[in-house]
Amino acid sequence: MKPYPKHLLTDGQHEAGSAGWQQWLFVLIFKHDTPTGKLFDVSLILAILVSVLVLALSTVSKFNFQYSQWFYNLEWTFTVLFTIEYGLRLACVKSKRTYARSFYGIVDLLAFLPAYLQLIVQGASYLLIIRIIRILRIFRILKLTRYVGEADALMEAVNGSRRKILVFIYVVFTLVVVCGSIMYLVEGEENGFTSIPESIYWAVVTLTTVGYGDISPQTPLGQFIASLVMVMGYGIIAVPTGIFAAELGQVMVRRRHNNKQCKACGLTGHDDDATYCRGCGNSLEVTEES
Repeated sequence: MKPYPKHLLTDGQHEAGSAGWQQWLFVLIFKHDTPTGKLFDVSLILAILVSVLVLALSTVSKFNFQYSQWFYNLEWTFTVLFTIEYGLRLACVKSKRTYARSFYGIVDLLAFLPAYLQLIVQGASYLLIIRIIRILRIFRILKLTRYVGEADALMEAVNGSRRKILVFIYVVFTLVVVCGSIMYLVEGEENGFTSIPESIYWAVVTLTTVGYGDISPQTPLGQFIASLVMVMGYGIIAVPTGIFAAELGQVMVRRRHNNKQCKACGLTGHDDDATYCRGCGNSLEVTEES
């Protein structure tokens, strides 16, 4: 059995080792399009869901009082299983370092590592809730990998607009500091604005239109300033949305001009005048993105 070509492997997968048992294990664990691979992935997702449910129920005092020993045993059972699974993943890939440093490799490690940290740091086991991220593998099982490209477009838009959003956050931070300080001077400690940090907290709650109501202005001038902050908050909320939407539009335009995808291996990013796939050599077809 020849190792799988690298361009046919999805994110988080790596080339199988040269030994026969490594390639068999690689197909079982990483190849979701085989019956055994799909069964393995479905079983893994069920185990993840049950382990997350057990962790969540263990924080409910009524259940924890009655079934604490059951929760403890189940949690360590899942921890051992996920530890073995991680070891098998490392054993069957050719580049162990590449897998260990990949996104899925880190998530797989964090699926059981907090349980061992619990032996040293009290409460660390609650970080095991991160196991829910492993459900992302359901995209592969249900053959929804085509939507990964859409997620890439969103991430590209976020990355492209990060500088504008950082400037926006700085402006908002400046506004809440100024508004909070003004309210501290206007209202004073007798009306609940006991310090500038407390007043800044009020400004954040008001500007974001959350409005807890635990602190509220009592003087007419303070109420007038609060009204201005509330109105300002509605306008500020729309700014990052507009920045992101504009950047996303540009991303989609760029992708529309480079939409050649190989039907055989799924590779994208070909030149506009390309006729054959640069990965597998098959003929290219232009697909319109929706």
